[in-house]
This record gives sequence, C-alpha cells and structure tokens, in this order.
Amino acid sequence: MIRKHTALDLEQIISIWYESSTLAHPFLSSSFVEKVKSDMTNIYIPNSETWVYEIDNSVVGFISMIDNEIGGLFVLPNNHSKGIGTKLVNFIKKNYSELEVEVFEKNYIGRAFYDKYGFKIIKKYNHLESCNNVLRLKLTVNNS
Repeated sequence: MIRKHTALDLEQIISIWYESSTLAHPFLSSSFVEKVKSDMTNIYIPNSETWVYEIDNSVVGFISMIDNEIGGLFVLPNNHSKGIGTKLVNFIKKNYSELEVEVFEKNYIGRAFYDKYGFKIIKKYNHLESCNNVLRLKLTVNNS
C-alpha cells in the first residue's frame, strides 16, 4: 500500500535510507553520510512530499518529491527487485509531465533502476561535498 508519510514514519524512513544508501553508496565517507542523515531528518523529509510503501503495516520503501524532482527513492535491500520502486514512481508520475533525479555516477543500483525505467542523462557534474560525479536524469512522462 502506498500512502502519504506521517511524522510517525520518520524513524523508519531514515532507517530505510541509511540501509539502502550504505549498500548503493559504499564510496561515500562516513562523515558525509552522517551529515546527510541529519539533513534527511531535519531538512529533506520535512520539506518534501513523501509517500511510503507499506507491507503488513511496515514501511519498506519511500519516495520524496520536491516539485518534479525525485529527491529520494529508497527501498529496503531485502525488498529490492520486487517492483516496489517502480510502483512508487508510477504512483507519483501521473502528476507530472517530466521527472528529474540526481544519482551518483558510481551508484550502479540506482542507475540500473533509472535506466530500466527510461530516464536519460541530461547533465554530469562533480558534487563538491562528496567529491563524486553526479548524473542528472530526466524522464518525459506520457500520461495519456
């Protein structure tokens, strides 16, 4: 089931982000990850539209939107390849004509998902805080 997140979901959302991010981003320094974890709690989730995916009353994934940008899409690793990420993107895309997302170039898990979904690279730049290349991707949505 997909539903709008509530404040009671925040701890699970951060836990999902941390577990998934650790798997997808082994190249990030622990100090950078801790800063982002704090920012997720205090800045990103409170200032985004976030929906969660629940199985048996337990949150296993989430998607956060800032305008037409996917600010975060994370699913617990033991729930990867079950269609949850696709269901979350399908759920939100009906509200947009275009979706954009940024993904680390070395995030092979995220890149494979977005490539499969049809996102295309529109920009590449160096992310100064993490010293890693980031790809900006775009999907033109056909809602007809």
